[in-house]
Amino acid sequence: MRNKNPPISQLPLASLPKLPYLNSSQKRYLMKRLKYTQEISASPERVYDVMLGLSDKRTYEQWTAAFNPTSSWEGSWNKGDKILFVGISEDGSKSGMIARIAENDPGKYVSIEHYGELQKGVEITEGEKVDQWKGAHENYRFESAANGTLVTVEVDMVDDYVSYMDEAWPKALAKLKEICEK
Repeated sequence: MRNKNPPISQLPLASLPKLPYLNSSQKRYLMKRLKYTQEISASPERVYDVMLGLSDKRTYEQWTAAFNPTSSWEGSWNKGDKILFVGISEDGSKSGMIARIAENDPGKYVSIEHYGELQKGVEITEGEKVDQWKGAHENYRFESAANGTLVTVEVDMVDDYVSYMDEAWPKALAKLKEICEK
């Protein structure tokens, strides 16, 4: 018995069923995955250390100033640990992102899962604004290259921030290159 229904590609859009509400983990798949790369004349281990600010937190703060001049982190880069990416907002309060280190293979790969926001020092992990991007990942890959290291950054991003990230990430990675190559 043959199916008498036309293929879905031939149906008018109005006849398609409405999609159900998407929860935060489902919305993550609607985000764009942005990718940025930078070649750096330094070993993967050095680039990893400088990028995360492990030996000297100021190196992290210097390259992330492209996003916020007061950027820093609080917590730990160990797999499974909570970490806050913080800065001082325009009103003078501490604000930022709440995340968990999903993976950390030193000198090779770091995956950060964002799950909340810090507003005026208060942690917010639920609500419409957070649910738009909750579960988004930010991944750093460090690969040996002929002249040192190829750093690849991948970030899941909602449309509203794509142009901002496309402007800020290349500046941030250029600053990271400058710091690593000193």
